[in-house]
Amino acid sequence: MYQTNYIRASSTNDAIAKLGDDGKLIAGGMTLLPIMKQRLARPKMLVDLADCGLAGIEDLGDTIKIGSMTTHVDVETSQIVANGIPALATLAAKIGDRQVRNRGTIGGSIANNDPSACYPSAVLALRATIHTSNRDIVADDFFMGMFETSLEDNEIITAISFPKPTAAAYAKFPNPASRFAMVGVFVAKSETVRVAVTGAGEDGVFRHEALEIALTDLFAPDAVESIIISSDELINDIHAPRDYRAHLIKEMTKRAVTACNQSQFVS
Repeated sequence: MYQTNYIRASSTNDAIAKLGDDGKLIAGGMTLLPIMKQRLARPKMLVDLADCGLAGIEDLGDTIKIGSMTTHVDVETSQIVANGIPALATLAAKIGDRQVRNRGTIGGSIANNDPSACYPSAVLALRATIHTSNRDIVADDFFMGMFETSLEDNEIITAISFPKPTAAAYAKFPNPASRFAMVGVFVAKSETVRVAVTGAGEDGVFRHEALEIALTDLFAPDAVESIIISSDELINDIHAPRDYRAHLIKEMTKRAVTACNQSQFVS
């Protein structure tokens, strides 16, 4: 590591005031610290959001609102989440290892928009709203590409609101070492069906329109059998080639739909 300054902010306004031009916000640090160790980021200032009062989970009737500093383990073990959107608790339980789940936060995961992170698929599939220190951003307008979001400079995610679906499930094929998603598919059913894919796209998380149309017409695993998953613009690396990831997208979608139909979950 190299020399950097570390400050704990007392509020979002305090964090913004202390951030400056060369600072970085730190939540759980599960993405930022490894990037710093690799010298891919060299902030002169780290501003910790731990004391800004941004953690917590609320049931607001039609939605569940989760504070940005809420850890993965708190989402995993929340009775509110289990009752309202159990697929979200299942997703959180599959993130990394115990250490990561106890330190990592939902806001940090979404803000970094890692192409293999799990939460972006839930945000996109569930039509979540991202609340920031400046505004509210709908999920379809938030993710802009690999490691890119519509967040502006000195804008802080404060919470995420998830509408309760009729049914939802997350199916993940993890890298056996890192447990990052090689492919993760979140399926959410309400009036229509939304299918969001993480771990596979060169530009990060994305929705798959053909799968959504097929499942809106018939919500069953067999409905996607005839869908051709293009391998264009999918990640090709040492872990899996593009065509294998294309195969996994269809298979994880089938598993997610099967889980939805077996859960009998109705919000």
